[in-house]
Amino acid sequence: MTGDERALVTPLLAYQRNSLLKKFDGIDDAQAAASPVASGTSLLWLINHMADAEATWVLRRFAGQDGTRVGDHEPTVDAAIRRYRAVCDESDALIAQSSLDELCRAPDREPVPDLRWVVSHLLEETARHAGHADILRELIDGSTGR
Repeated sequence: MTGDERALVTPLLAYQRNSLLKKFDGIDDAQAAASPVASGTSLLWLINHMADAEATWVLRRFAGQDGTRVGDHEPTVDAAIRRYRAVCDESDALIAQSSLDELCRAPDREPVPDLRWVVSHLLEETARHAGHADILRELIDGSTGR
């Protein structure tokens, strides 16, 4: 819980990613696809959305990679989790080898965000959606806790 920014934010991001993934322990595909809320949000939608967020912000906007699979939502828990982990692994590799001061290569806004902003944004978005997953899981089967 000490060190430079990278030493602080990257473990926090990993922790929030793991918090989201833990909500899938013991859940089958039907439960993950079900939405107990009026918005239609489901656990399966959340994990696919977060794979899209990682791919969009780190791979596409920061690294400028074309052909990143965004919107290709996986229909099963296992496939969605594999995709999310693969995208996170790619993101982690790029984050580890890049300066936090480096600007996005393919931005969609002005001012152009740097990697520091991208990682911070992913941290807050992952934490927010992990909280949504907590509520969905409790509504699905009563399971609570990290």
